Amino acid sequence: MTEPDAVAMRDATLADLDAVADLEAALFGSDAWSREIVREELAGERRRYVVLVDEAGTIRGYAGLLVVGSDGDIQTIAVDPALRGAGHGRALMVELLDEAARRGATQVFLELRADNPVARGLYLSLGFAEIGVRPRYYQPEGIDAIVMQLQLKDRQ
Repeated sequence: MTEPDAVAMRDATLADLDAVADLEAALFGSDAWSREIVREELAGERRRYVVLVDEAGTIRGYAGLLVVGSDGDIQTIAVDPALRGAGHGRALMVELLDEAARRGATQVFLELRADNPVARGLYLSLGFAEIGVRPRYYQPEGIDAIVMQLQLKDRQ
């Protein structure tokens, strides 16, 4: 197993498609994006995706941002369970929030499953506020989505 400090962050490319799509499927099950959606995200305009890569070159996490005008949206974030709890999710989020600010965003939004208290805690610790709920958003389980917002000027 790779030690958490042996993981590096870099920009994602289309060459990472298979690895990101495979990790997406493994981590999100029925909520996972299709390979085609992952491709569209990696290649899409106004987006930036970063990956966590271990010493063997294996992608162990990823995160993506979309910025349109003054609004940023965290599209996704995922970390291999073996590396969780070591600050990698926070590092991915900080990189995306910094990128949103560089691109002129004044606020950033995200959605998360209501049954994910670890992610919720991370986002709250970064200064996000809960602004709404999308009932039964995640299907087929019918799990609510919590909508969160961060005003970048208020960023902690």
